[in-house]
Amino acid sequence: MSSFSAPGIRYCARALWASPRTSLASPTLISCQHQQRAPARRWDSTAAASSNPKIATIVDQISQLTLLETADLVSNLKTRLSIPDMPMGGFAAPAAAAPAPPPEEDEPAPAVAEKTLFTLTLKSFEATAKPKIIKEIKQMLGLSLVDSKKFVESAPKMMKEGVPKDEGEKIMETIKGLGGVVVME
Repeated sequence: MSSFSAPGIRYCARALWASPRTSLASPTLISCQHQQRAPARRWDSTAAASSNPKIATIVDQISQLTLLETADLVSNLKTRLSIPDMPMGGFAAPAAAAPAPPPEEDEPAPAVAEKTLFTLTLKSFEATAKPKIIKEIKQMLGLSLVDSKKFVESAPKMMKEGVPKDEGEKIMETIKGLGGVVVME
């Protein structure tokens, strides 16, 4: 079994593509069959070549396109096949929101949705209640004693975010009972 290198395959494909009347016994095809191949690489498309010769020729022709020609090909395929432009990947900018149509006069204005998740912020505390609040923050947030002390001393500071209203009210009552001030936003 003979193996081929990627440049050798490209050379053979270009030679065959340039002269479509090449017969199987032509010197170009024979010389292409004797070239050695480097180890298979992930990007090497010959390892997973299609058994359909029509597809193989299309792939060979596409692989020879320049970057600008490839961009034109993609845009032409999108228009012909009616494929919408969609951002892909993690680096794409978020799509701009379409402007909302003006509300009709017959419909009543929609009610403002009630906020369900809140952010809790430790605003201040009494100096005499500092050790109690440090212990409660340590237990509530799972911090070490040193981190809890630094947290409390750096007030005002956000404690938790995305907290349901009932849980937030319980936390506020607990800290208020100890001598601290927590704001739920």
